Amino acid sequence: MKKAEHSIVGISIGDLNGIGPEVVLKTFEDTRMLELCTPVIFANVKVLSFIKKTMNSELPLHGIDRMDQMIVGKVNVFNVWKEAVDLNFGQLDDAVGKYAIKSFVAATQALKNKEIDTLVTAPINKYSIQSDEFSFPGHTDYLDKELNGDALMLMVHDQLRVGLLTDHVPVNEVSKQLTEARVIQKIETVYHTLKQDFRINRPKIAVLGLNPHAGDHGVIGKEDQEILKPAIQKLFDKGILVFGPYSADGFFGSKQHEKFDAVIASYHDQGLIPFKTLSFGQGVNYTAGLDRIRTSPDHGTAFEIAGKNVADASSFKEAVYLAIDIYSARQEYQEWSKNPLKIKEKQLESKKGG
Repeated sequence: MKKAEHSIVGISIGDLNGIGPEVVLKTFEDTRMLELCTPVIFANVKVLSFIKKTMNSELPLHGIDRMDQMIVGKVNVFNVWKEAVDLNFGQLDDAVGKYAIKSFVAATQALKNKEIDTLVTAPINKYSIQSDEFSFPGHTDYLDKELNGDALMLMVHDQLRVGLLTDHVPVNEVSKQLTEARVIQKIETVYHTLKQDFRINRPKIAVLGLNPHAGDHGVIGKEDQEILKPAIQKLFDKGILVFGPYSADGFFGSKQHEKFDAVIASYHDQGLIPFKTLSFGQGVNYTAGLDRIRTSPDHGTAFEIAGKNVADASSFKEAVYLAIDIYSARQEYQEWSKNPLKIKEKQLESKKGG
């Protein structure tokens, strides 16, 4: 295997009946992408060649059976399985779901082994992936188990970053999971992520309240006063610039989010509805808080358009860009961490620029 001067981006193929393979292939039809990274797609080269033909794509694919066969500057396809797969675009199929997990598990193992630098995951269907061997709600929960750290879903689009205190849990379970310890941990994760992965020296973070009007001083629920506010105060006293809880209903409409480096929502839809309204098709889902880097597009399998060659690859391409950028930022941060004087100089430069 040649030594790459740029990053090696591993890609799990997602649900083969969805738009995942299409957006992956479309991303690397832009040959400029290969100047930034070398992709390794975890799937099967014959299956991807079949999908490529349905798209009338002429993208060259390089099949490999071992990572030391990877060629820098080529679109490499690591053969996770050998057998043919019966595809029916747009159809929910448990058998196809198993191949999505085979791809994801193999890619995660390569990430752990540092055979790839980053992982970008194409969309899966959360129902078809379930089995006795894989009983996780999705990518994030499995990565949280396999990698070091505490995973946190962080949605990213340009300067807009939205993190979640809880992610894929039913609404009636959210308040049960909101403890002061959890809130502190999640905010600290976002704070460290902004410094390490986004090159922000003094991050400023907003926290949205759980209840309407952030509880109205306990009139509409007590969680904001009894859990969120004390946690925010403790972190602020430690020097972390975190503010809130803010009433969520008007926060984005009044453009308050533009004053902060990140916004933390209490639950999934509270954060993702405004995020996707502002950035749909361009946003990226980043799993913050782990020792390895994983991104994904902000959309699902889109079965309704799968196989029609009309899927927009913009979000997947942005996920690749972000993975590359975070990988570079982490290398810089680790270098600065070895030399505290460099960090001080960087902070002084930032203050002068402000």
